[in-house]
Amino acid sequence: MKTEEKSWMKSLFASAEGEKKKLILSVVLSVISVSAGLAPFYCMYRVICLFVAGTANAAAVAGWCLWALLAYAVKIAAFAFSTGVSHNMAYHVLESLRLRLADRFLHAPLGNVENHTIGEIKSMMVDKIENLEPPLAHMIPEGAGHMVLPIVSIIALLCIDWRLALASLVTFPLSMVCMMLTMVISGKNFQTYDKANAYMNSTIVEYIEGIEVIKAFGRAGVSYEKYAKAITDFRTFVVKWLSSTYVTMKLSFALFPSTLIGTLPVALALANHGVITAPLAALAVMLSISMVGSLAKLEVFSENMRQVEFTVKGLQEFLEMPELPEPKARAVVKSTGVELKNVHFSYTGEQRDEVLHGVNLSLPQGSFTALVGPSGGGKSTVAKLIARFWDVSSGSVEIGGVNVKDMPLSQLSEYVSFVTQDNFLFRCSLLENIRLGNPNATDDEVKAAARAAQCEEFIRKLPQGYDTPAGEAGKRLSGGEKQRIAIARMMLKNAPIVILDEATAFTDPENEDKIQQSIAALTQGKTLLVIAHRLSTIKNADNIVVLRDGAIAAEGTQEQLLETCPLYRDMWQAHIGAKSWAVSSAAKEA
Repeated sequence: MKTEEKSWMKSLFASAEGEKKKLILSVVLSVISVSAGLAPFYCMYRVICLFVAGTANAAAVAGWCLWALLAYAVKIAAFAFSTGVSHNMAYHVLESLRLRLADRFLHAPLGNVENHTIGEIKSMMVDKIENLEPPLAHMIPEGAGHMVLPIVSIIALLCIDWRLALASLVTFPLSMVCMMLTMVISGKNFQTYDKANAYMNSTIVEYIEGIEVIKAFGRAGVSYEKYAKAITDFRTFVVKWLSSTYVTMKLSFALFPSTLIGTLPVALALANHGVITAPLAALAVMLSISMVGSLAKLEVFSENMRQVEFTVKGLQEFLEMPELPEPKARAVVKSTGVELKNVHFSYTGEQRDEVLHGVNLSLPQGSFTALVGPSGGGKSTVAKLIARFWDVSSGSVEIGGVNVKDMPLSQLSEYVSFVTQDNFLFRCSLLENIRLGNPNATDDEVKAAARAAQCEEFIRKLPQGYDTPAGEAGKRLSGGEKQRIAIARMMLKNAPIVILDEATAFTDPENEDKIQQSIAALTQGKTLLVIAHRLSTIKNADNIVVLRDGAIAAEGTQEQLLETCPLYRDMWQAHIGAKSWAVSSAAKEA
């Protein structure tokens, strides 16, 4: 066996490491089940011997029949227990794999996760891991038993006459050739199948998630064509692929278990020449028949092996994504000031794609710092590096003088609250969505945070109030209302460092002032970093930092920047003009 094959098979067995005892018990029970299935053949052989010898009587025949019945009962019971244990083991392993995969996504750099499409991740998390259930629950335990039975039967045939053993294997060479041809043809297409399946999944998810935009822009026809084409192309590929292996696969399935083709004529010939007795010839035929079911099962398992191999390899790629390195011991952090020292960063890791160029930025403890500048200047990137969604390419990000790389991610999470302009609601009640900020918070504390974030008014209008499922509420909530839920989470978390990335971008003017007042009150004494396009919301910041093209163009107070920074002055004039136009439009409408 090749080293590569050993690697993926070792990985599959390693997946069941925590359930090793159950796996061994399941294999042992499967072997007992299959072995017990041979006993009835021996019992029937003894009954035939009684009739041939002329000593058959009701008691003797009934005795052997009872032994055969008992062996059959053991076979059924052992198989049932083996299947029960193997399925219990398999689903514990699937649970473990999904948890490990989710944990790897949580600890991997965000960019590594985002490099994979939603279709790829959904396919791996749901479909492909589920595809490991048959090999774990059936292929390993049952396969062990079905390998034992042909070996025992062939040894028994050798004991009767070596020619019978060879005769039972007469179809093996041709069937193996057909099987190898099938695997060679299939192997070339498995990777293409994987990519086509992932693309189809991504297209389906994109079509469903973008249905509102598709309808709004009248692109139903074009989008549906793309969706339909992905499905049709996948179907065409699979049909063509299966057709290419149809003949060799069917031949191997027909020939591999055809042990009787060689055994029956040889057994009859040996009995006719007096080499073996008629009862032994009958036993040889029965042993040959006993192998058919096991060999057929083994062939099915071998056909599935290639699919399992690709699944395990794909899973390994996800599970071996690099993790953000982190120490186990908590760091001693003496303050909540944040400092970026000569930070360079590239999403691809390539210097030519660098988006931050030597950024030096200080956020003193308890200060209010704002990041402004043209789109694409690196504002959100700076915020995400502080929260350590990625690691800097060079330089350092420090909290209280401690590099964020030198503290566990769980500790960093305690220090930093992060609210973005795109906020996700989980599939639970709005109450529980807000409680994510502090799982130990009481209902009253959750509702107090919701009131502070101006959520209560719209929540009360929902059918079940705070208990309304987010999935149902999400269809009815505006972008600003979802943002307020996220702000309530942040308030409930009460972390000493708060990052607001356009956190009130979708909030209506009527509520924005109230939310800004609530945020100001609740972030008093905290280290606050705000990214904003509405410059009026950050005009009172202790320090306003202007980022342009991944570098700091200027920094200072509002008054200082209006005097010394042409870029900020232009941005402020544009903001004032836009605000005046909005007020004028609102007055006309009134």
